[in-house]
Amino acid sequence: QVQLVESGGGLVQPGGSLRLSCAASGSIVNILRMGWYRQAPGKQRELVATITGTRDTNYADSVKGRFTISRDNAKNAVYLQMNSLKPEDTAVYYCNNNVFAVVSGTQRYLEVWGQGTLVTVSS
Repeated sequence: QVQLVESGGGLVQPGGSLRLSCAASGSIVNILRMGWYRQAPGKQRELVATITGTRDTNYADSVKGRFTISRDNAKNAVYLQMNSLKPEDTAVYYCNNNVFAVVSGTQRYLEVWGQGTLVTVSS
């Protein structure tokens, strides 16, 4: 199976920055799309940013120009650099990977989620 471990969340003042990291481990053959989603209290989970294997990126309009997604294929890792943070960015941020992995001896396509990391933007 594949596991995702996130880190980097915390409390930051408005206008500040944080960098989230997500590392994948397990019987990974290839990681296709990697992404970050977030869920604020009382709201549905929403897409923040994604990056493909060819490093094509996609961002939610609300974070364009402030957040940057990147990946390190050698480390099976994806990062989210968040600048100019606003109180409305407060949420639990989840890492999401679409991967090919070996499961019970068979290569399978999996969508895997991390456990989430809390980002709080408050003065």
